[in-house]
Amino acid sequence: MTSQSEPLLRPQNGGLYCSAGDFFIDPLRPVERAVITHAHSDHARRGHEVYFAARPGVEILERRVGTKKTTPAIHGLEWGEPVRFDSVEVTLHPAGHMLGSAQIRVESDAPEHEVWVVSGDYKRADDPTCDPFEPVPCDVFVTEATFGLPIYQWDEPAQIFKQIREWWLDNREAGRPSVLCAYSAGKAQRILAGLTEWTDDRALIHGAMVEYCDIYEAAGISLLPTEYVTDMDPDTDFAGELILAPPSAFGSSWMDRFDAARTGFASGWMQVRGIRRRRGYDAGFVLSDHIDWPALLKTIEQTGASRILATHGKTDPLIRFLREERDLDAWDLDDAFGADGPYPEGADIGWEASEDGGGGGES
Repeated sequence: MTSQSEPLLRPQNGGLYCSAGDFFIDPLRPVERAVITHAHSDHARRGHEVYFAARPGVEILERRVGTKKTTPAIHGLEWGEPVRFDSVEVTLHPAGHMLGSAQIRVESDAPEHEVWVVSGDYKRADDPTCDPFEPVPCDVFVTEATFGLPIYQWDEPAQIFKQIREWWLDNREAGRPSVLCAYSAGKAQRILAGLTEWTDDRALIHGAMVEYCDIYEAAGISLLPTEYVTDMDPDTDFAGELILAPPSAFGSSWMDRFDAARTGFASGWMQVRGIRRRRGYDAGFVLSDHIDWPALLKTIEQTGASRILATHGKTDPLIRFLREERDLDAWDLDDAFGADGPYPEGADIGWEASEDGGGGGES
């Protein structure tokens, strides 16, 4: 193992920095060389000189960090394809969060031969829109803990898609539109793919989702047929239609066209009924692109890691459980580099919140 004075990775520029390879993982502030876990905006920011990412997610990343006039240098890597940064080897492995989402495996050539894996955001549930999560053995596992509480345990996705379809049909029978809020990149496409098992009816989508749906379909992923709401006649009667929209559209003037609409939100946060009531949705569907509690514990065990660094969300209960019940060396990522942690003080720590649904990414 690398000595405590020289951790292989440490927080810096809002991400993780590897001094041995001189690169960053998911930095928030501009750097020369960035390795990106996935293209949600709390992990992929504009301004870096060179990006490395999993090949299936390159087009989404280009949309996120580029413009119509210029796109920075993005190197797409195949799963498991090694890239050398000085004395460090990096490989990417599927994370199951969205199309092209990756875990970053970092292996040092130093005599201690330490291996870190940075999970990014990940899940273990079935999802036809991305490669399934692959457990990667390591010494240090940096895991998200967005839903790091025992109350968060997901039902099978097929049950949730059935619920969405039944809600849609009930509203259709009552002559009402169904406006389902879901994040534009990843979650919306997962819903459109999951519903193909129950119907081939079209769905209507908000403009923020159009390009992402095109990217997923170009990757060979089957979605429901869709139509862009803004392209439709202003006098369209939307009764009986399913409309997918980002949460930012909820309560905006964009919603005014859907008379007597029923609204829903697809997210892991819908596990807590009080959250649904506070947000004002008529229905909540517990569909998350993040890992739940049982799968989180299973994954940590499968990595074989002797040290766990947790970030994003409910880290304290997870860390306490891992220490007391699993006898693991577990730390909050921030605390690990503090006065009482196993690594030196002085790191530039900062995992900022995202407009895509909080510090833990799109949920």
